[in-house]
Amino acid sequence: MGIYANQVGYPSAAKKVAVSTKACKFQIVSADTGEVAWQGESVNAKYDSAAGEDAFAIDFTSLTKPGTYYVQADNGEKSHSFVIADKPYVQLHKDMLKALYYQRCGCALEEEYAGIYTHEACHTAPAILYADFEAKTENPNTFDMTGGWHDAGDFGRYSTPAAVAVGHLLYAYELFPKSFQDTLLIPESGNDMPDVLNECMYELEWLMKMQAEDGGVYHKLTAYRHAPFVMPQEDLDQFLIYPVSSMAVADFAAVMALASRVYKAFRPEFAKKALEAAKKSWKWLCENPYIGFRNPEGSGTGEYGDYSDEDERFWAACEMLCADNENSEEYIKAIKEHGDKVRKLDFGWTDVSALGSLCLMTDGEKLCPKELLEEVSHTVFTEAERLLGIQANMGYGAAMEPNDYCWGSNMVVCNRGMLLALCAIKADDDKTAAYKEGVLSQLHYLLGRNALDYSYVTGHGEHAFKNPHNRPTACDGIDEPMPGWVSGGPNKVPCDEAAVELIEPGTPPMKCYVDHVGSYSTNEITIYWNSPAIFMTAFLNY
Repeated sequence: MGIYANQVGYPSAAKKVAVSTKACKFQIVSADTGEVAWQGESVNAKYDSAAGEDAFAIDFTSLTKPGTYYVQADNGEKSHSFVIADKPYVQLHKDMLKALYYQRCGCALEEEYAGIYTHEACHTAPAILYADFEAKTENPNTFDMTGGWHDAGDFGRYSTPAAVAVGHLLYAYELFPKSFQDTLLIPESGNDMPDVLNECMYELEWLMKMQAEDGGVYHKLTAYRHAPFVMPQEDLDQFLIYPVSSMAVADFAAVMALASRVYKAFRPEFAKKALEAAKKSWKWLCENPYIGFRNPEGSGTGEYGDYSDEDERFWAACEMLCADNENSEEYIKAIKEHGDKVRKLDFGWTDVSALGSLCLMTDGEKLCPKELLEEVSHTVFTEAERLLGIQANMGYGAAMEPNDYCWGSNMVVCNRGMLLALCAIKADDDKTAAYKEGVLSQLHYLLGRNALDYSYVTGHGEHAFKNPHNRPTACDGIDEPMPGWVSGGPNKVPCDEAAVELIEPGTPPMKCYVDHVGSYSTNEITIYWNSPAIFMTAFLNY
């Protein structure tokens, strides 16, 4: 028998449910005093096909008194502890956002800001074009490409996931600004701008370096192959600027157009520069067809390939509509053209179409033709109802069916939380609570109410994962990882050596996970797995 709860906590006024794998009588016990605060009996056994087991609901919604508690079954089994509080996710939110600072490239992480997780400046040498590298050009042109965030557990920087992560964060700030008032203790803290915007600017300024003179945007900046497990400053391989892709151009145009609006009140000159860059890339898009990207033979860094750029062009057109008042008809025409070919429901780097939907349903509400806005909204709300239906039928309460447990399944969990949050803020009052509960249910899964009893955020929960596939964490000699990193999570098709060795064939999808530094297919970290989780907590803390 297992008892699985959200190991961080539950909002006082919200529904509170843990899960047991057997029917039981239970008590909610104060971790401080040992007193019984609530008692009851598990109910509603449901088979969770993703976990391959029954799950029984332990409902203690009526307990609202703030404190630290645990669930104890009548057989003596206990859950991990959790808090009940008005806003239990404030520190979680801050740590997930601060984690992005630890991914900064090109600068030293100093003790004043990084605490024990310091390192010297990394990857400061000039980069060269991949074409010159391939041709073995004797004296190639060099480019200053310093800055930005390391994308994941490697040291590469990639345009499309960078734009997506920043897009999540800028919308989180724009929609829920009160959730970003606390300092992160980063070098820019204390200026006249919220730290989330300071951190995003570090990435945006690097992205601007990835724009070519003609408006094209280089797909990625990496070495030829991933570095071995070394600290960032020890990776001295030549960094290469890989060719332009139309996905990178469109995502760049979209996020720069968004940035031009968000930063206008704080950095008007930067906002103006961002809009000019967006227009330049939009012009490139209008003059060029789809240009994909595949790694050259022998090159082993992340590919981020995509067989279509329709969703990226859709997002770009939506953002340009809201940023550039002079060409509305052109952008509306493009929104219709590309929108007819995309789902309008996904927030990941492969399909960014929901970022376009988010744009039209918020910033673009008064600019978008009524019929088009209604069509987009209907599509989004229909999907939200489907997700609530999945949650209702799954014992662990996640809107995740067995096939959804792919590489980076926790991104899917969080992206779906984003969509439910969007519906919560746009729905009629009688539906708002259901969508908000849907967001909470996704977060409950992420933080421990799952079949493996893991909190998938480092440093948060008594059984939080500790061994992310991340080079600095593995090499810094510090036992505890940086707090706030979201793991990729269970993958029904584990494909790295560690996962294949440790996960038995036939294991149910929700259990296909190992907390092992070598498991890049289940336990890596990325900027765009943190960013949708930050969006969720910003919504819940607001």
